[in-house]
Amino acid sequence: MENIHNTYIGTKQKALAINLDPAIYGSFAEIGAGQDVAANFFKAGAAAGTIAKTMSAYDMAFSDAIYGVQQVKRYVSEQRLMSMLGHEYDLLIERLAEKRGDSSTFFAFADTFSSLNYLKTNEGHGWMGVRYQHEPNGPFHDVVLHVKLLDNDPGLQHAAVGTLGVNLVYACFKYHKSPSIFLLSLIDDLSRDRIQIDMIRFEGPGFSHVDNRLMSLHLVKYNLTDAAVFGPDGKNLQPSEILYKKHIMIVRGRFRPLINVHMDMLTTGLERFREEPDVDNEKVIVITELTLQSLKERGADDSAEINEKDFLDRVDILCSMGQTVLISNFHEYYKLVAYLSKITSLKMGVVLGYPNLGFIFNEEHYKYLKGGILEAFATLFSRKVKLFIYPTLEDGVVFNSKTFAPPPHLIDLFEYLIANDKIEDIQNYNVNNLQVQTDNVLELVKANAAGWEGYVPEQVAIIIKERSLFGFPG
Repeated sequence: MENIHNTYIGTKQKALAINLDPAIYGSFAEIGAGQDVAANFFKAGAAAGTIAKTMSAYDMAFSDAIYGVQQVKRYVSEQRLMSMLGHEYDLLIERLAEKRGDSSTFFAFADTFSSLNYLKTNEGHGWMGVRYQHEPNGPFHDVVLHVKLLDNDPGLQHAAVGTLGVNLVYACFKYHKSPSIFLLSLIDDLSRDRIQIDMIRFEGPGFSHVDNRLMSLHLVKYNLTDAAVFGPDGKNLQPSEILYKKHIMIVRGRFRPLINVHMDMLTTGLERFREEPDVDNEKVIVITELTLQSLKERGADDSAEINEKDFLDRVDILCSMGQTVLISNFHEYYKLVAYLSKITSLKMGVVLGYPNLGFIFNEEHYKYLKGGILEAFATLFSRKVKLFIYPTLEDGVVFNSKTFAPPPHLIDLFEYLIANDKIEDIQNYNVNNLQVQTDNVLELVKANAAGWEGYVPEQVAIIIKERSLFGFPG
């Protein structure tokens, strides 16, 4: 079963299958909107074979008394979830290991959720996880995820959490050897317009075959979320946790490989962004973004496969340079800005090369919108966002916003954006970088041509050689 995704088994059947497995035994702890998971196991029947305990420390004082006062004061947080998992799992081992440890694979399920309030002024979301054994008396493993609830009714959100919880427990025991099937099975009996899973993490010796960075990629690739984030240490991060109330400066690129031009864009763009009068330097975070399209070969269509090793090569380089990486399916910039604007209301900066200015003003990219380019620009530029343009050199001429020539009927729109300080050229760039093309550097790396190291940061050259990345003949 572990290598086949059974899409015909429903929520009740999954819960019953777990209940009828004599080896699976554990507890459920649910806070907030997540009160429906254990209920599904009870309704399925034969719950006595699976459930040692269920509880809900709904009151904050009770929650603190049981799980401790957390550094993060929010009760819907990863810290709270991990405290719940640790406490409940340790109780299972303490009280039941001697009695049935040789025949049981213990688990502790926990979740903490916030659903829509009465006035519907918030967004439903929460944390969910399982700490469990793969075999009796074995070490524990963790699967932790963050969920956004998209239904416009609290009752539907509660039901979605209940279904997702059953899917998660079932996947832990039935699909743990197949990460891709594990992920896809999480939305069985659900739909992508009801929930988004924007962070998942697998930990434990039995998950040594799982690269959590690839899991971030798969979340976006399988359309389980619009974007996923991981930090310089390669660990998956929940986007809102890292970007909330931050001034976000973002640079999009293929980064195949990361070259001096990219670093100059990052450095000069950040320097100019920090000089903005409405930017608090203490709250600035820099993000490098990889889109799904940028992970494919140039010119490839949407059906083209992504080379996962190539993806990890790029990530290794970016993380080694201290970058926080965002993977998204936002081909158009206005979608990226709309997504980030839901997380932060503070000013954002987008650093882009001159050719992308032409991309933004190409109306072909917005023909599916009723309002066309005006609708897209209303999203892109109505927020507190500013574009910083890194120049391009062609035939000895430097191209930037001053030389940009939009279609005649868009000239007034372009000049309006310039006059209102929405677009600005980067001035203090390294002119030597303008003659360097990323694809050309990649060919030099593949051929180990003399002097290619001079086009990339020193640390990047070392890593490429040590690991034979990007086709380097090692």
